Amino acid sequence: MAGQPKASFYLVLALVVLGLIGVAVWRADILAPKAKQENQKIDLGTLGGEAAAEAADAGGVTTVKEYKFRPAEKLPPVKGTSSYKPLDDNTVQFALNVWAGWGPIISANEGFKPGKVWKTADGKEFKVSLVLIDNPVAMRDAYAQGNVHVGWATLDMVPLFMEGFVDATGKPKDSRVMPRIFQQVDFSNGGDGIVVRENIKTVADLRGKKLVLAQNSPSHYFALNMLVAGGVQPAEVQMVFTEDAFQAAAAFNSQRDIAGCVSWAPDIYNLEKVKGNRMLVTTATANKLIADVWFARADFAHDHPDLIEALTRGIFDGMQALKDEANRKKCAEFMSQGYGIPASDTINMFGDAHSTNWAENYQFFMNQNNPANFERIWNQAYYLYRRIGAISHQPVPFDQVMDFSMIEKLGKEEKYSSQRDEYKLRLAPKSVGQIRAESDEILTNTVIIHFFPNSWDLHKTITKEADGKTVEEMYDPHVDFVLEDIAKLAGQFGAARIIIEGHTDSSRRGEVPASLVKELSENRANAVKEALAEKYKLDPNQFSAQGVGWDRPADPNDPDNQAKNRRVEIKVFSAEKQ
Repeated sequence: MAGQPKASFYLVLALVVLGLIGVAVWRADILAPKAKQENQKIDLGTLGGEAAAEAADAGGVTTVKEYKFRPAEKLPPVKGTSSYKPLDDNTVQFALNVWAGWGPIISANEGFKPGKVWKTADGKEFKVSLVLIDNPVAMRDAYAQGNVHVGWATLDMVPLFMEGFVDATGKPKDSRVMPRIFQQVDFSNGGDGIVVRENIKTVADLRGKKLVLAQNSPSHYFALNMLVAGGVQPAEVQMVFTEDAFQAAAAFNSQRDIAGCVSWAPDIYNLEKVKGNRMLVTTATANKLIADVWFARADFAHDHPDLIEALTRGIFDGMQALKDEANRKKCAEFMSQGYGIPASDTINMFGDAHSTNWAENYQFFMNQNNPANFERIWNQAYYLYRRIGAISHQPVPFDQVMDFSMIEKLGKEEKYSSQRDEYKLRLAPKSVGQIRAESDEILTNTVIIHFFPNSWDLHKTITKEADGKTVEEMYDPHVDFVLEDIAKLAGQFGAARIIIEGHTDSSRRGEVPASLVKELSENRANAVKEALAEKYKLDPNQFSAQGVGWDRPADPNDPDNQAKNRRVEIKVFSAEKQ
C-alpha cells in the first residue's frame, strides 16, 4: 500500500531497538563481560524490585579533580664555585649515626677510619672517613658548611632539612648545598616502635592521651603516620617532646601519666617487658615506612661522580658480604669500636634493619606503582610536616633531590641486575576469624568509595545530560586516588595482615533479606582487594575480605547517610605473633 513502511523497515527498527536494550543492559552491569565477572556473581546494578539490596540513587558524585601527569624534571644545575672542604688525602667525609643500617659501608670500609684504599671504576684511588654525628641538626650543619661531603638521614627527615636550604617558594638558596640522594641503604625492620600502656589497644585509643617522642625525627614521622592512618588528628594527641628517642623511653618509664612512647631498639623491647606495658606496633610490621638513605652535596656530586659511583657499589657489595656470618661478626666489632657500645649489642642490631639491595633500590627509586617508593614517602613527609607547621616552605618536588642515575647505571651489569627483591614476605591465606583470633588490631582506616547502588564495580560509569549532550562519566571520579591511599597504607604495613570490610547502606532494611546485603558488601570488599593486587602487585594473601552489610553505619549519629554507608574499612592487624 502506498505510504506504508515495508517489512525491511520494521526489521531494521527491531534491530535498533534490540541494540539499544543491549547497550542499556550492558551499562547496568546486568550481563557484564565474562572477564569482568570472573569469580563474581551478577552485579545487581539496576535489577530493582525486591532483588536489589539498596535503593536507587539518582544523584551520583559529580565533583571532579582534574590533573595532568608531568614528565620528571631534571635535577637543577649547580651554580657557583664548589664550597665544600677539599678532600684531604683524597678522603671523603661520610657522616653516619648509630644505626644497624650502616653496617654495609662500615664493613666495606673495614671500620670507621680512612685506612682502606677504595678505587673508582677507572682505577682512581681514594679513602673514606666515617664520621659519627648522631645529632641530625649537627650533621646538617656540618654538611651545609662543607665539613662533610655525604650526610645521613631517613628519607622523611630530608624535607625538614630543606627548610634551611630553600626559600619560601621552595627554590634553593644555594644550589651547591642541595642534597642528591643516590641510594637507599635499608628499611627499618623492628628498630622503631610505639610502646603503650596496656589499656591502649589501638591507635585510636591514643586520642586525648600523652605521647612522648623526639620532635622532628623518624619517631615523629612514625607517630604522625600511625595517627593519621588510624583516623586520629595529630592535634587530638598531646605530644611531649624530648631531645632524642632514648630520653623519650626514659620519660615513659618514669611517668605513668604518659600513655605511649615512640622510640627505638633496644629500649622499646625493654619497655615492652615491663608489667603494664605492651607493644602497639613496630617497623617489623610497618616495615616499609622508614627508609634510610645517604645524600651528597650537589657540588660534590657534580665534581666527583666517579666517587659517588664507587660508594654506591661499595655499599651494595657490603650488603652481599654481610650475608656471611664471619663478615657480620667482624663488622660488629668495627661497629662496636665506632659506636662505643659492646660488640654483643652491635651483633644484635643487625636484625633492626633490612639492607636494600640493587633490586630493592630499583623498586624504591624507579617503580611508579610501588606503594612504598621514594616519591610517596617524600610527599607523605611533606604532607604530615606541613600539616603540623614544622615546614613553612612550598614542597620541593621529589625529583629535585632524587638521583637514580647510579641505580640505572649499575642495572646494566649482571652482578646487580641479577639480584632479586628479598623483602617480599610470603603470607599464607587466612580467614578473618583466624586473623582476629591470632593478632592484635593496630588501627582502622575508613575510606569512602561512592559505590553505585547495588554495585561493586569500582569504575562504574553513568550517563547524564550536559549542555544538551549525553555524556558518560565515572560515578566516583576519586576512586583511583582512594585506592592509592589504601595501597600506600598496605605498602607501609608490608608485614601486617589487613582486613577489608565492605559495607552497604540500609535503605531497604526490612524489604530484602540480610544475606543479599551481606553478599553485596563482601563483593565490594573483594573488588578493592582485587584492584590492589592487580595495579600495585600487592600480595593478595595479605588481605582478607569481609562483608559486614548494613549493621554498622559509618556515623552512628547519622545512620541514614546512605552515601557514606556504602564504604569500605581497612583494618590493620599485627602479624608479629604468628
